[in-house]
Amino acid sequence: MYLEHFGLREAPFRITPHSGFFFAGAKRGATLDALAYAITHDEGIVKVSGEVGSGKTMLCRMLIEKLPASVETVFLANPSLSREDLLFAIASELKAPLPEERTRLLLGALEERLREIHAAGRDVVIMVDEAHAAPQETLEEIRLLSNLEANGHKLAKIVLFGQPELNARLSDPTLRQLRERITHNFALEPLRRDDVGAYLMFRLRAAGYRGPDLFTPVALQLISDASEGLTRRINILADKALQSAFNDGGHLVDNRQARAAITEAQFGPMPKVAAPPWATRLGISLATAVVLAAAGYWLLPLNPPAPPVAVADSNTTVAAIPAADAATATPAGSPATSAAQNANATDIPPPSAGIPDRTSDAAPNLDERITETADWLRKTPATHYFIQLSASDAADRATAERHLDEALKLLDPQQVRAYRSALSGRDRIGIIYGDYATPALGEAALAQLPPAIREKNPYLRQVRKLR
Repeated sequence: MYLEHFGLREAPFRITPHSGFFFAGAKRGATLDALAYAITHDEGIVKVSGEVGSGKTMLCRMLIEKLPASVETVFLANPSLSREDLLFAIASELKAPLPEERTRLLLGALEERLREIHAAGRDVVIMVDEAHAAPQETLEEIRLLSNLEANGHKLAKIVLFGQPELNARLSDPTLRQLRERITHNFALEPLRRDDVGAYLMFRLRAAGYRGPDLFTPVALQLISDASEGLTRRINILADKALQSAFNDGGHLVDNRQARAAITEAQFGPMPKVAAPPWATRLGISLATAVVLAAAGYWLLPLNPPAPPVAVADSNTTVAAIPAADAATATPAGSPATSAAQNANATDIPPPSAGIPDRTSDAAPNLDERITETADWLRKTPATHYFIQLSASDAADRATAERHLDEALKLLDPQQVRAYRSALSGRDRIGIIYGDYATPALGEAALAQLPPAIREKNPYLRQVRKLR
């Protein structure tokens, strides 16, 4: 083993979750904070989706540690349970009396136990891992559990962790009632290429390494591309690359060691799972804003230092609280609310009021919009914000053009822009709106969007994300 060779006290790239190796960069820390806030301050179901190996289980373990002592957590690692077995597992974890006639009396016994816990001033959070694999009857039972109330408060708060297939499953009309009870959607995105080096060095430092960077820029690029940004794959490749460097007697991972690790791992490309139309795609900046506003103060979103968001910016579909929820969750009288109320109306482009109905024929086409946006990006301060309306695969040009036409019909055409980006490792076309100097102005504009736009879950992003 290479531990002594590199001055490590423990293995840095284990694939089993370990809280001491939780990487708070790339929005992971902000996502954790927003998750904890959503669970402790809301009554709906929370959903966290992410690809295999993206770090969902690690996030779940960290969440259990972060929640206050007054919260009792039930972690269900095996979702492939029948409706009855699900209730039995939860009741057993909560030490509820288990009747012999489980089918008929179990739900009643569990509800009674939940009421006892609530009466004692404690909350219950049920976390379901790999929820995409749960039978339909089990998902329906989860919905029924979310209905249990006492004095206007939910007796059990539920968090669903699953792969992107969970979104597709929830788009089934038979699960519409469950889907409508989900008030917060988080998407755990793969690491961007720029984040991979910071992630690897963080893990090495956590394992006791004190030397200079071990991975050359070429090795980082190879590992990032081969892993597709998935932390489990990154761990496996980094471990194999360090082993290769150790076998060579060297102290640096370069092109050769990285390629050897990739060849040995034999990873295939990840399948692309299209998100259903209703899936929420929101920036974590808004979620963090809710957390900070609840604490009674306002900072620019995401991880410090100033502007905090610069440290952990990521991709279009990264995590967060739905825009409508975030807007309503900010407490009245908070600095964020006051800033929005005091904002000069000229700073917030009005939505559809007074704007004539337009089609793409009456305005620059998609390519022209992309060119104009590139010029806007060069001139606009990186700390400004805009509203992300949509993002689609660049290969599906018709969808991008449809999104652009819809925006031009309902919004100020002068504020509608389009861009093309491959920051997430996938070539995508995005439609965006507005230019706001502060998050408060952006949120105020977000709240003023026409209903037809808001129902597609637009969200706030910072200009630096597109650079």
